[in-house]
Amino acid sequence: MAAMTEPQQTSTTESAQLNKANGLIAIEDLHTSAAKLSIAENATVDGSTDPVKTPFTKPSSTSKIPNAPSLTPEQSTKYEKLLTTATSWTTKPSSAPSTPAIPITDSDRIWLTRECLLRYLRATKWNVQDAASRLQATLTWRHEYGLENHSPEYISPENATGKQVIQGYDIAGRPCLYLNPGKQNTERSNKQVEHLVFMLERTLDLMPAGQEMLALLINFDKKMGGDRPPLWQGKQVLNILQSHYPERLGRSLVINIPWVVWTFFKLINPFIDPATREKLKFDQDLRQFVPPSQLLKTHGGDVNFVYDHDVYWPALNELAAKKRAMMMERWEQAGKKIGESEYYLRAGEKEVKSEVVENGHA
Repeated sequence: MAAMTEPQQTSTTESAQLNKANGLIAIEDLHTSAAKLSIAENATVDGSTDPVKTPFTKPSSTSKIPNAPSLTPEQSTKYEKLLTTATSWTTKPSSAPSTPAIPITDSDRIWLTRECLLRYLRATKWNVQDAASRLQATLTWRHEYGLENHSPEYISPENATGKQVIQGYDIAGRPCLYLNPGKQNTERSNKQVEHLVFMLERTLDLMPAGQEMLALLINFDKKMGGDRPPLWQGKQVLNILQSHYPERLGRSLVINIPWVVWTFFKLINPFIDPATREKLKFDQDLRQFVPPSQLLKTHGGDVNFVYDHDVYWPALNELAAKKRAMMMERWEQAGKKIGESEYYLRAGEKEVKSEVVENGHA
């Protein structure tokens, strides 16, 4: 990826002063003003600005979250059928043979939002029975994989170098999850996959009202040489993403790809769902996908982000926990219903439709 060039400075202090005296604003002053505006609107958890050390708390004012497409009468009927089915569940199946079913919990019920049911319907091409089966399979996976047992303290060593960072939002208000394989600090293990799943869950926690998808920004270090993820790990991650996080990936932006990673992509390409494959973008200018004011400098943006694990990690997890607690409180106040609106849970109010974006996508 070509390096971004900084705007040149005025030749002398006198010329800049002369411009201002004549009522002219130099290009450099415009860039400085824009940078200051970016800092002002991009609030972080701890108020840090330069360098930024904690997550941004909201998308840029230039980001536009598109409306979800309206349902057809047939789709509405299928949704109601799936909602009736899901509401009747009192247990979820166990994957182990001859093992009793597992009781449905409030964590399961709040997860079964209106938008969640619709995501599984879209992923199964509106087949109600298939959507119900996949929902139950995910409920079972979430329980048996132990998502609620993967605490920040348990995952912390995996992220000590900042190899995964949630920071900023793209032009459609999708939270950005940065993957930095060049900062790998642990041996290959299942815990690395648990780490990715943990960060996916935290990214969803930071989702703004009205947005259901996230953006992945993967920056490969060309110095990786022959070190590439093993095929089994790539297939495992793909299976988790496609089976248990359908309709969640809005865009995947990949830069600085060494030849060995290209080889890896070719190996796993047959396992990538066609819809997912279409969302992959390689070695493009990321400023066209993420506002520069929310894009890290390492990726061509304006944000001077420095990863300090002792600062970032507690800030991220406290922010995510606060948002989850607020959603749970609203869900309980509204009657603890399966099929509750994610917009209401995140915003505390009913959705107000904005300008429609073609096809419901940015």
